[in-house]
Amino acid sequence: MAGGPAGPPSPVPGIPDVYAVVYLHGSGLGGSQAPWPDGETPAQSGSVRPPWWLGEWTPSWTPKEHAAAVDAVRAAIGRGDVYQVNVVGHASAPYRGDPMPALGRVAALPGARYGGVLAGEGWAIATASPETLIEVRDGRVITRPIKGTRPATRPGRAELLASAKERAEHIMIVDLERNDLAHVPGVGPVTVDELFAVRRWVDLWQAESVISAPIESDLDLADLLRAVCPGGSVTGAPKLAALTEISALEPVGRGVSMGGIGWIGHDHLDLALTIRTVAADGTHLHAWAGGGITWDSDPTAEVEEAAAKAAPIRAALAGL
Repeated sequence: MAGGPAGPPSPVPGIPDVYAVVYLHGSGLGGSQAPWPDGETPAQSGSVRPPWWLGEWTPSWTPKEHAAAVDAVRAAIGRGDVYQVNVVGHASAPYRGDPMPALGRVAALPGARYGGVLAGEGWAIATASPETLIEVRDGRVITRPIKGTRPATRPGRAELLASAKERAEHIMIVDLERNDLAHVPGVGPVTVDELFAVRRWVDLWQAESVISAPIESDLDLADLLRAVCPGGSVTGAPKLAALTEISALEPVGRGVSMGGIGWIGHDHLDLALTIRTVAADGTHLHAWAGGGITWDSDPTAEVEEAAAKAAPIRAALAGL
């Protein structure tokens, strides 16, 4: 992670850190490898795989350990080490059968701005992410951080809009990402085009802002990714100090979660932040969920929020 300390190992080491599918338009070439070692999905090969079965989820930390991590972040805030840290938990579940239909259900969850499945040899990931890590389009660089969650009910919406804690947490990340964009060579003045707008993802309300800057000279992809990765909404503020806390507190690496997935074209770029993302490694499914911790965070509420974010993913995978 962009200058941060090395954290614990990934629970999905067989999935590469960087993977690209190259499409050559008009040539009939391109595409990704098949996800399973025989080179064919069950439907293509005509073979019969076992019926879909998903076992029990095993978290990498208990609710009590998760709550203790929230308290540790609050202590770090009290010392003045950080202002906010995004704490993420991981869980895995064994499976049998072809995971692709289950991953497809995840990708189809309502409210996913970026819904899709990416597969390589022996692995696959599905995302239902609502969050833009970085977009380049029509002469502007854009990011859309999400921070703040409530149940998608009328009282939940009112509570989110009225929450001083959620708004303060959100604005802190907006300021961080404004600063990130301002450090990209080739862009002009950074503006907040929309602040704390409420969007729906499945059965949750989430607060989103839109931040952008005009492209005024040559824009280098490497410079852009260095400036915005890892995303501010999944790290914290200050970013490097937050990464130090994350590496010390999280028991399992983030793997394919909290990274970027999307499209790079000749005239635009559009990358999702891989929240609400699940990975299949051939024997287990892996999912991550968490939230931003501030001084006002309640440990029990933070554990419940992470569970609420994970619930629709797990339900889709189970076929419920």
